[in-house]
Amino acid sequence: MLPPVLVAVIAARHRSVLAEGVRHLGTAEWPWLLAAAGATCLTWVAAACTRQGAVVERLPRRRLLAVQFAAGAANHLLPTGLGAGAVNLRFMTVCGLPLARSSAALALYLLAESVGRLVLLGALLVAFPGALRPGTLLPEGALVPLLAAVAAVLLGAAGALAAVRRLRTAALSFLRTALGEARAVHTRPARALALWGGSLAFPALQAAGLVLTGRALGLPVPPAHMALAYLAATVAVALVPTPGGLGSVEAALVVALVAVGGPAAVATSVVLAYRIITVWLPLLPGALTLGALVRLKVI
Repeated sequence: MLPPVLVAVIAARHRSVLAEGVRHLGTAEWPWLLAAAGATCLTWVAAACTRQGAVVERLPRRRLLAVQFAAGAANHLLPTGLGAGAVNLRFMTVCGLPLARSSAALALYLLAESVGRLVLLGALLVAFPGALRPGTLLPEGALVPLLAAVAAVLLGAAGALAAVRRLRTAALSFLRTALGEARAVHTRPARALALWGGSLAFPALQAAGLVLTGRALGLPVPPAHMALAYLAATVAVALVPTPGGLGSVEAALVVALVAVGGPAAVATSVVLAYRIITVWLPLLPGALTLGALVRLKVI
């Protein structure tokens, strides 16, 4: 709950910029917004492809796609993507996959999606080295404490594995299952293509949605720079465990768009419109779909 509270405090301190961003929404060009909505719909297709690529068995296509749509609603109940992971884990077990293999497939999906996002971010940083000013993304003096916190978490996890035998045994068993599942998937070219193609298409389509929203509101930033800002912001907020990224994503996107040269008020309106399209409009239909899938015992 702490990150949304901090974001609310920051929003209250900059309420004039926020209010100007809300007023600017009235100038949006609707064809671009509809295109952004279309890109958002395609992200569910990309997620379904990646999920299928993470398992050898063929999953029911229509139900798999419906589950990805419903998982978006569940994602706003638990932090850091745990909601979507829980829904997909349940779906795979209902489809007959053992829990260990379903968990391994979920881990493979998360790994592929993270790698795809980082690959796209790295490619844009190489292609446009001066587009993003990293110093504006973090408060002065915050980098060292952040790195220290990450190192402490990693050392704590390593210490727990070394000290607790049962935990170490469970981790090694899961690792063997995950490696076996990854090898099996990569022996089938169609599955490997779905896994890695979907993992690249998913963040690319998300970034395209932001670019199209920026075009709709006249954000004076090149499209590639907007995509770079989106990828950098989403990689950064992955460390902040808020449900659905609420609050943290909005703040990081505004900061990133300003860092690539966008005016603060226009950047705020772009982020507001983008989150309305990608989060708030699908939320109720997604929740209804989730309830229907539960009643039909699909999950």
